[in-house]
Amino acid sequence: MTFRRIRLLGVLGVLVAAGVLTWQEQSMVRGWRAPLDVVVIPINGDGSHDAAQTIRALQASDFADVGAFLEREAARYGAQLSPAVQLRLLPELHAKPPTPPPDGNLLKTMWWSLSLRWWAYRHAGGGLPQLGTIRLFVLYHTPEEGIALAHSLGIQKGLIGVVHAFADPRQTRQNNIVLAHELLHTLGASDKYDAEGRPVYPQGYADPDLPALQPRLRAEIMAGRLVNGSGRVVMPESLEQCVIGALTAHEINLDAAFRRRYSTGP
Repeated sequence: MTFRRIRLLGVLGVLVAAGVLTWQEQSMVRGWRAPLDVVVIPINGDGSHDAAQTIRALQASDFADVGAFLEREAARYGAQLSPAVQLRLLPELHAKPPTPPPDGNLLKTMWWSLSLRWWAYRHAGGGLPQLGTIRLFVLYHTPEEGIALAHSLGIQKGLIGVVHAFADPRQTRQNNIVLAHELLHTLGASDKYDAEGRPVYPQGYADPDLPALQPRLRAEIMAGRLVNGSGRVVMPESLEQCVIGALTAHEINLDAAFRRRYSTGP
């Protein structure tokens, strides 16, 4: 056998192994038989004093409503998990993840995705990352009037989320909406809003059986917005106003938990 063939077989072996690990990892986190293992890694996103203060004051309990939200919504689909999330807060990371290409070029995006996964692997915290651990890198920024934060993201391969959050205690509950949204992306959920940020009807609406123009009091988490009584698209105040809709539940395999619950005997 030639060296070239040996090298090719080696590369194929690595790809197969990576594919198997990815499948195993997704089976673990999407099985809804055990709590999700989530780590939050804070980063000073703008080098500001406000962000530094916010990070110093962080506690794991600041993210408790993410776990409460997932426990409540998982229970609606038959997954009785308490807790639904085991969340750990890691020390501040003094490095920033690679930013996605601004032009959306496919090849550049693929390279960026690989770079992000390699970056996350190198900054896993405490040696090799554990299989099935969702890593959420949260970059804190000082709020500025009229200045929007960079787009947050979550990728399924590698179970990585990059969350841009406001360094303001008053924004904690809405920061956690973004965090939960990106966490669900790592489980396979898709966005349910259009290019203008409006929820897509009906899958982006809580209570989708109601008419599209009827105001809502709750938001579908993967739309992240609701249409209020004035017809404006607004962000809910907290995860208490958010739900996991039927399509999102299907995408993250929660409906399989529902079938398991009601297809077996007591």
